[in-house]
Amino acid sequence: MHAPTPMEPGMSTPASTFNNESGSPAAAGVSPTATDPALLAKRVGRFAFQDRWFERITGGFAALVLLSMFGIIGSLIYESTPVFAKFGAGFIASSTWSPSDDIYGAGIAVYGTLVTSAIAMLVAVPISFGIALFLTETCPIWLRRPLGTAIELLAGVPSIIYGIWGLFVLAPLIQEYVQPLLIKTGLPIFAGPPLGVGIFTAGLVLALMVIPFTASVMRDVFDTVPPVLKESAYGIGCTTWEVVSNIVLPYTRVGVIGGVMLGLGRALGETMAVTFVIGNANRLSSSLFAPGNSIASTLANEFAEADPVLHVPALFALGLILFVITFVVLALSKWLVARGTSRAGT
Repeated sequence: MHAPTPMEPGMSTPASTFNNESGSPAAAGVSPTATDPALLAKRVGRFAFQDRWFERITGGFAALVLLSMFGIIGSLIYESTPVFAKFGAGFIASSTWSPSDDIYGAGIAVYGTLVTSAIAMLVAVPISFGIALFLTETCPIWLRRPLGTAIELLAGVPSIIYGIWGLFVLAPLIQEYVQPLLIKTGLPIFAGPPLGVGIFTAGLVLALMVIPFTASVMRDVFDTVPPVLKESAYGIGCTTWEVVSNIVLPYTRVGVIGGVMLGLGRALGETMAVTFVIGNANRLSSSLFAPGNSIASTLANEFAEADPVLHVPALFALGLILFVITFVVLALSKWLVARGTSRAGT
């Protein structure tokens, strides 16, 4: 045994020694609040007060969003009432849009919105899928970050820039090289003269705008796959396609659906880019090369000069229809996600 070290002259005894000798709570490292009922109750009351106000503030933010949504729906319904009162449900299917005669129908705009969005998704989804797989599975490490950043930067380009580029660069190229080849196929959807602008060109421009969003979401979703799953598959001799089809896609199908629906929502509501290249013609044609119109382009072109008697309510009715279409698309995506999640659970 070692003898205790003698204290040097002038050295003071540590405070913990006195605390230990006196048996105070500080000797055991216990806060005075933990043993004082009054201080403990005060502290608990303060935390409960903070929690109540935190819950009220966050609940107020959520309620504000809901009130805004219901306010938008209510205003659209109220402002569009005169049109539905005059034309009834036939307003949705009618293809006559004549402001000079005060006759309005949403059929042309709805058709253009749905067809251009469908073309955009048919083009954008496979390309976005390929980009996401390349960035996560086969892209060299040194190229992965700059290429991914470049794709994400495309999402920040203003839509009017896409419209100008589509009108002055893409439309002439399509008119000269693409449309003549498709016309030779003899299919009715590719009939008519090669004008350059039209529903087909609008769909391609929308596809270019949708690709950055969809590809970025898919890439982030694919990155969530645990590396051990893919490494195990490669370890037993699976090819890259087998790993993607049997490991990556089943693990991320819910996120992939979300990315596709995000791109579709962007395509449905796009305004300026479509206005530049769709042709803005209020006529219905079975050919994709013919000029047409969409809900968003109709609102952008006519709202400033609309007659408040019936023309403005007709435009509000178009906005209400677009809102309903978007709501149906989101509800369908939620159902697909819920169905995929339930199947994964079983």
